[in-house]
Amino acid sequence: MYNIDLANVKSIVADIVAKHNVENVAFVGCGASKAELYPAKYFLANCSKKLRVAHYTANEFNYDTPDWLGDTTVVITASLGGSTPETVKANSVAKAAGATVVSVTHAAGSALTKEADYTIVHGFEANYAAKLEKMGYVLALAVEILQQVEGFDKYDKMIEGLTNVFEAAENAANSARKSAKEFAEKYKDAPVVYVMSSGASMEVAYSTSICLMMEMQWVNSGSFHSGEFFHGPFEIVDKDVPFILLMNDGKTRPVDARALTFLHRFDALTTVVDAKDYGLGNAVDSSVITYFNPLMHTAVFRVYAEELSYVRQHPLTLRRYMWKLEY
Repeated sequence: MYNIDLANVKSIVADIVAKHNVENVAFVGCGASKAELYPAKYFLANCSKKLRVAHYTANEFNYDTPDWLGDTTVVITASLGGSTPETVKANSVAKAAGATVVSVTHAAGSALTKEADYTIVHGFEANYAAKLEKMGYVLALAVEILQQVEGFDKYDKMIEGLTNVFEAAENAANSARKSAKEFAEKYKDAPVVYVMSSGASMEVAYSTSICLMMEMQWVNSGSFHSGEFFHGPFEIVDKDVPFILLMNDGKTRPVDARALTFLHRFDALTTVVDAKDYGLGNAVDSSVITYFNPLMHTAVFRVYAEELSYVRQHPLTLRRYMWKLEY
């Protein structure tokens, strides 16, 4: 109920490495999908000793295509509905250069699948765990590429984590409703909300800001890395200024903790979603837990966003411009 098809991922990567000498991996998408590609990029960039790893918003990839794109490159693209024009074009750009394309989408037969060499169709609606499948499949692809191209000594721990994390995240999300309601009441009238995190969850903070706040709630928002907090953003901290900190369990936790100490020092309006509080360590080995924080943060904060939308009477599906006019 809560698992992705790891055998299919392993088979796809085995077929790719049998046909190609893989030297480069590029993750390409837009908006939330771009952010959901980031944990895999972060993992692969940190753990690979040989591979070149890059992460692009799709139109930048299309207009400023890397010179190294070619038959030694695997391009992994993602789009929930499979119709994001910039990402569909990225598949064409990648194929024209001779790259291998793996597309991850919720929409079988969508435009994104047309030029892909391999397609993975993920869930979304069933529950909070299903909403993590895109991110999970892309991370699984990265894990398999690393293992099959150069080997990875923590491979078994990553597979164990990918097997356990979805149920853990579902349980965490379902336990978060009370805290989420409290958050919604405190933040319902906030004129601006700042979001930060670190490590593999950095772009969960980014997508929380640009998608859940700006796109889905029309709330002014900004995001930044917790490690960058003291290099500019902390100057706007004052009593009751609204912040959200997605706190990591793992290697970058001290980076988040330093920022949290400062927020408390000046009585900022602070909400902390701490992966440690939600039991991530019970599902994932400590040696690889750093790479699983984004799945926990995404599941739990979805509940927070839902509660905010209810109290503000502003559905998460409401749009002013998106899908309604030409842009």
